Amino acid sequence: MPATTQHLDLHRREIDTPSGPASCLDTGGPGRPAVFVHGLLTSSYLWRNVLDRLPERRCVAIDLPLHGQTPAADRRDFSLPSLARFVADCCDALGLTDIDLVANDTGGAIAQVFAAGDPDRLHTLTLTNCEAHDNVPPRGSRLAYWLARADQATRLDFIARLGPRRVQTPAARRRMYRSGYQDPAGLPDDIARAWLEPLFADRERTRRNLRMFTSIRARDLLAVEPALTRLEVPTLIVWGTGDKFFSRNWAYWLRDTIPGATEVVELDGARLFFPDERAGELTTALLRHWDAHP
Repeated sequence: MPATTQHLDLHRREIDTPSGPASCLDTGGPGRPAVFVHGLLTSSYLWRNVLDRLPERRCVAIDLPLHGQTPAADRRDFSLPSLARFVADCCDALGLTDIDLVANDTGGAIAQVFAAGDPDRLHTLTLTNCEAHDNVPPRGSRLAYWLARADQATRLDFIARLGPRRVQTPAARRRMYRSGYQDPAGLPDDIARAWLEPLFADRERTRRNLRMFTSIRARDLLAVEPALTRLEVPTLIVWGTGDKFFSRNWAYWLRDTIPGATEVVELDGARLFFPDERAGELTTALLRHWDAHP
């Protein structure tokens, strides 16, 4: 086990769910559980620095299908409703109710679908930079999205051949995260490798990753929007203002759409993966939010 994650992996659990096998970090302990959902290109390790700051809470960080140590079947449905069902099934398998749900990136889109469909399962909701409304794919990744959706087999095969190169060297791995971090050099190489190898280690994994990427559709978020406008779950929005994918306007769109949302906490200059890079500021906001809703 990499030294960076060794202490976390002492809490790793493999669980069986109706949606298939899943891997998660579960710190255990009494009290209301906090469930953390990452997005594309990361894993439960995104939350490593947040979990370290919450020793008195039961924290569960889930690896989404194909990410981290959760496998994905060849024909798996990667749509937002299916992924929300996967998160719900993980909670059921672990016996989690009345949860504080925290999400980042596409995990935030999954959390919106989850919350809209079953709000009674949540005690609070926290959204960080993520898809909202019709910002799917987000600005900054649309060219890659349309290339991945191209139906020409030769083009898809070309993209699939490029995938393994993204994990061959530390420099190549770091380049993958330069848009999501203020200081990509601060991302440990063993974390980047743990994130990228399940997605790009060979052509087949790369093809599966491309299919997941293109399965995230605006129509699925738009379908739950009426339910979001009735969502009374206390909701905190913490937003990095330096993110090229999800501008700060979407934070305020979420605040104005979700009745339970009353506050936007801006982190000046923070980028997409700030839950790792600026975990202290996020944890402070989380604790204040949770204390306000005991």
